[in-house]
Amino acid sequence: MPPTQAQPEQSSSPEGSAPSTSAAGVAIVAPESPKDIAEAKREFKAGVKLKSSGKLDQALKKFERASELNPHNVEYLTAREFTRQQLVMEALERGNKALMNHNEIVAMAEFRRALEYDPSNDFALQQLLASAPVEEPPAQSARLVEQSTPIEPQPNATRHDFHYRGDARTLLTQLAQAYGLSAEFDDSVQQRRIHFDIEDVGFATAVDAAESVTKTFWIPLSAKQILFAADTVENRRTFERMSLRTFYVPDVTDAQLTELSNSLRVLLNARYIAADRAQSTITIRAEEPLVEAAAQIIESLAGPRPEVLLDMQVYQISSSLLRQIGTTWPQQFTLFNISPALLAGLGAGAQSLINQLIASGGINAANSQAISALLAQLSNQANSLLQQPFATFGGGLTLFGITAGGVGTTIKVNLNESDVRNLEHVTLRASQNNAAVLKIGERYPIINATFAPIYNTSAIAKVIGNQTYTAPFPSFNFEDLGVNMKATPVIHSDKDVTLKLELQIRSLGTQTVNGIPIINNREYSGSITLKNGETGVVAGLVSQADSRSINGYPFLSRVPAFTYASSEHDRNTDEDELMIVLTPRISRMAEPGSFAMQLPAGH
Repeated sequence: MPPTQAQPEQSSSPEGSAPSTSAAGVAIVAPESPKDIAEAKREFKAGVKLKSSGKLDQALKKFERASELNPHNVEYLTAREFTRQQLVMEALERGNKALMNHNEIVAMAEFRRALEYDPSNDFALQQLLASAPVEEPPAQSARLVEQSTPIEPQPNATRHDFHYRGDARTLLTQLAQAYGLSAEFDDSVQQRRIHFDIEDVGFATAVDAAESVTKTFWIPLSAKQILFAADTVENRRTFERMSLRTFYVPDVTDAQLTELSNSLRVLLNARYIAADRAQSTITIRAEEPLVEAAAQIIESLAGPRPEVLLDMQVYQISSSLLRQIGTTWPQQFTLFNISPALLAGLGAGAQSLINQLIASGGINAANSQAISALLAQLSNQANSLLQQPFATFGGGLTLFGITAGGVGTTIKVNLNESDVRNLEHVTLRASQNNAAVLKIGERYPIINATFAPIYNTSAIAKVIGNQTYTAPFPSFNFEDLGVNMKATPVIHSDKDVTLKLELQIRSLGTQTVNGIPIINNREYSGSITLKNGETGVVAGLVSQADSRSINGYPFLSRVPAFTYASSEHDRNTDEDELMIVLTPRISRMAEPGSFAMQLPAGH
């Protein structure tokens, strides 16, 4: 059953008056009815009253209604056009005045109102374009660099009704002919009986419905010729015209460009996708629907990346106190026996003095002159007990002496206090999922090995002798001292910022091990989620060390009245505080948007 042509719709004019059409196709306007003439007269009088009261908008509507009811009345047409132009002029005057006052929004509204009254007014259009604010150029995103020219069919812009029962090929043939196209068929199109009913449709709607009924798809061969084939994966890959496009993708690294091309290859099952890292482009050759889908994916993924400013402050306070108060007394004493054997071993020069002391009955207080002479000689002997301060006891009845080991009395009053306050203020800009690394400080060299010459060779001995020898360069490595930070932000759609942080604070210590300095190290690694502009403490550390020592005589050092007179009190206090404060501020957000696509069968 051949397709039938849709009947043209009849349009009716207001109040039942309708133009008629002659056999030659020339429109003949029917005369106005007395009812329309009377209604037009009432509308015109109402418009005159509204215009005299200054209500031009309402008056224009009345004049337009009167002109529609009685289009032959020149008075109605003249009143309508004069009122229209008066409204246009008033809108232009208000717009120009607002533009002079730099109120572009009001000026644009007035110029648009003037164009609504008179769309053909070129001056209003120019003023509207002049009052529009200069928009900043959009952020650079993916753009099309090159593409092949597709074949576009040119069906007639008509609408038809189809009520068909019969063979699939005949339906497709008649459908193409109805829109001025010729249909060709592949051998894969099967002969099947179908029912097809649709009304008042254009070419695109009709061919889509026919494809779903006949299980086929069409490919343009020329502007007036199309080909139908069975809708299978093999046929689509064979008959669908290949399209080639090259996209420029800015602001991406080589790894991101490779990852994007691999993702497109997996998602779209496209055979040819090439990435040019030097030009930052992606070239896709595939069927037209796949290329369109790839364009949407690249446009959505290759837009400007969100960026955030990280405002980080590191507070570090270190204080130390060393205090020494007290008296140091001798704490070691040596008791020795001044026997004849001991004195005999003091030297041959003192033998006569020793014999004299023995003959006189030993050492006693009466022989003070002899003892003084003996002590004077003993003080010149090396490693002698009597070289150190000593005392004898027993009134000459004993031969014992005591020495304090050469340590005298020392009074200590010492105070050493230090206070160090340090503030590191860092502002870092980072983009979405890209690690930003910041290093502030110095690189300290640490020697690993040194080289010395072998002096028993004649060549080295010669250069050493004439002082032309140059020592080999030592082996060393550098250690980064200061603040080392690595931040990877993830910016969410609700303006929350998740930060993955790795922070190191290193400083040179005061102690060494085998000549190698000890490096003080503080590290933080973790994640934190903050809102835009919210300040949060990332890490905090408080370290306190307090040591006290007492050095003196037992028991007396514990007595409050004698503790500082009989012992030495040492106190050493160290306090260290560290706090890291971070504030993220979003500087650029991704443009919100989503898309949906429908891939052809088999993809």
